[in-house]
Amino acid sequence: MVLDNLGDSLKRTIKKIANAVHVDAKLVKEVVRDIQRALLQADVNVKLVVELSKTIEKRSLEEKPPAGMNNREHVIHIVYDELVNILGESRELPIKKQIIMMVGLYGQGKTTSCGKLAKYFKKKGLRPAVIAGDVHRPAAYEQLKQLADQVKVPFYGDKKQKDAVKVVKEGLSKFKRTADVIIVDTSGRHKLEDDLIDEMKEIFKATKPDEKLLVMDAALGQQSGPQAKAFNDAIGITGIVLTKLDGTAKGGGALSAAAEVGSPIIFVGTGEHASDFEKFDPSGFISRLLGMGDIKSLLEKAEESMNGKDAEKTARRLMSGKFNLNDMYDQMDMLSGMGPLSKVAEMLPFGQTGKLKQVDMDKTQDKLQRFRVIMDSMTADEKEKPELIRSSRIKRIARGAGVENKDVKELLKYYNMTKRMMKGFSSDRKMRRNLMRQLDFGK
Repeated sequence: MVLDNLGDSLKRTIKKIANAVHVDAKLVKEVVRDIQRALLQADVNVKLVVELSKTIEKRSLEEKPPAGMNNREHVIHIVYDELVNILGESRELPIKKQIIMMVGLYGQGKTTSCGKLAKYFKKKGLRPAVIAGDVHRPAAYEQLKQLADQVKVPFYGDKKQKDAVKVVKEGLSKFKRTADVIIVDTSGRHKLEDDLIDEMKEIFKATKPDEKLLVMDAALGQQSGPQAKAFNDAIGITGIVLTKLDGTAKGGGALSAAAEVGSPIIFVGTGEHASDFEKFDPSGFISRLLGMGDIKSLLEKAEESMNGKDAEKTARRLMSGKFNLNDMYDQMDMLSGMGPLSKVAEMLPFGQTGKLKQVDMDKTQDKLQRFRVIMDSMTADEKEKPELIRSSRIKRIARGAGVENKDVKELLKYYNMTKRMMKGFSSDRKMRRNLMRQLDFGK
């Protein structure tokens, strides 16, 4: 999980408040100390931590809970509010035709982020393309080409050309009529040198980009602030992509430092795969850290993983009580497209996932994959009418899927259990109506 240690510490603090018999000054001071310790260990700026602590303590002791909220809930809400505040304002990239210039120092994950960003826009229904404007690092051309091939987007680069501005101009000319979003990779350096600044400015003049995104490694911690300021002074960045947030104890410092200089964090990289890339939403991020879940991001991931299928049509079918193996396959396909179960579980409140261990999630993921392979071995009639599947068919399906008969029987058992659950849900008209309204299907 992103910022695992910080998240664990904050969840323990929230549970301490939730389980308290009374909320008094002693508990509030104890909670504030716990939060201070957790944030300092995550490399958040000391001055910021002190200010945050004072605000939480003052509000918790002086403010009265609003109607319908008890003291414990009020203190938890205050903690949540103030943690969101230190991350600054959020911002989303518009889903429209645009040119995006990616900048950053050497080794920050800039080229990888170009590929991830291209996949993000492709999932949104746009036509992205990437240009290899890093002509100084020998592996940059090959790396970006491989990433473009992986996510299946057009690529332009010239191995022999050492004039970055020329390469970028040629790429823009190539893609101006065929691409909606043109992503320009640029050269990095070990530090912000004059020649890097000059080249960035020249590429900026040539591209006239709509967005200039600074890519930074979260391991920089509080040093992210001065770096963001230096790039902003040079070309006026419009947002930050924070990478490798999954593997550093300094992530809290990088998050808060970037916010301090007034540059919005737009995306965070949480792993090596192209799908390990998320829009940054301060409220959802803090909600996950506190164990409250992030249902908004969960629904967005589910929608993206539908791969163009009609989510409303699928939901209506399930709500009506109709359910066959084709529907269950679509469910599993969607879940698989959302990434590892451990990352999906982060978006659920810990009350729903507290008993799930990593080993259990890994086993579940393997089982879902095996079920999909088994269903691939079935005929169209068998998936449409699972009741047709008897002994002889079970043997044939198992043989075709390379599994044992008991695995096919386990799948059918899981299907029948799920179908019964869906039927029970569909018979509850009030519950069904409320859910359809929440999903905006009941208009």
